[in-house]
Parts: sequence; C-alpha cells; structure tokens
Amino acid sequence: MSTATLARVTLAELLVVIALLSTVFAGTLTALEQGQRAYTLGVARVEAQQNGRIALERLTREIRNAGAGGVGFDAIAVAERERVVLHMDQDGDGRADARGETITWRLAGAVLRRDEGGGAQPIVDGVRSLVLEYRDRAGRPTAIPGEVRTVVITLTTTGTGGAGAVTLTTQTRLRAR
Repeated sequence: MSTATLARVTLAELLVVIALLSTVFAGTLTALEQGQRAYTLGVARVEAQQNGRIALERLTREIRNAGAGGVGFDAIAVAERERVVLHMDQDGDGRADARGETITWRLAGAVLRRDEGGGAQPIVDGVRSLVLEYRDRAGRPTAIPGEVRTVVITLTTTGTGGAGAVTLTTQTRLRAR
C-alpha cells in the first residue's frame, strides 16, 4: 500500500454537498434576477422621463407662441382636456390660415399626436394621460378658448412594456395674449 491514502466520499456526503451548492446557486440566481428587474425598471423610467420631457417642452413652446403674428384670430381654437388646437401666423400675413399655422395636439389612445395640416404625427408613445387645464387672465379655470391666457399641462408617460410611469407637470402663459 502506498503512503498516500485516498479519501473516500460516501453517497450521503456527496448529496449534502450537492444540496448546499444548489442552495448557494439558487440564491445567486435570485439576486441576479432581482438586479436585472431593477435595471430594466430604471431604464424604462429614464426612457419615459426623456420622452415625456421632449413632448412637454415642444407642446409648451407651441402654446407659448400661439397667437403670435396676428390679432384677427384666437390663439387657441379648441380647449379640451386631451386636445388643444393652436393658431399662429408664421408667414406674416396677419391670418392663421396657411399650412402649419393651425396645430392640433391630442391624445389618441396611448399616443400623443401633433398635426399641423399634414396628418397627425406621433410624438410620444406610452402616454397614460394628458390633462390640459385652461385658465383665464385672473387664473380662474375657463373652457372658453378666447379667454385662455395660461395652460397647465400634466403628462404621464410609461416606458417600454408599461413600466416606470413618470408624471410631468408644467404651466405656460401665452405670450401673444
């Protein structure tokens, strides 16, 4: 017999080692899966926030400039909760009847759309809600388009797969009115 002795492992010891390794691997995989879920939710939230900010900034800019260049037309033609129709004179003729001088923003399902005469184009997808609140010169709520001086916009968007809802709110005043 040699001086080196072989260690013998029984079946019971082997089963115990396998059970312990399985427990460690299961815990590791669970931690990795939770980390992946947290990462995915974070990415969806960032996406929703970026999309919402871009849409909100553009809508705010157009509301602020509504009525510019003319006095013979209302800056806002339609003032609804999920739709607004804006007029502005871009060609300097004092009217808002040329293409691109009437702009409609509306929520259609989960898509915020913008139409300036060439068909409604999608601006941002994954919109849960769009709430437009109209206020008159004194800051009171109004439903009369010609009296609107300030618009409060609340936009709620979601990221890919409906995750990571973000609500953005801003208030803008019509410059030309």
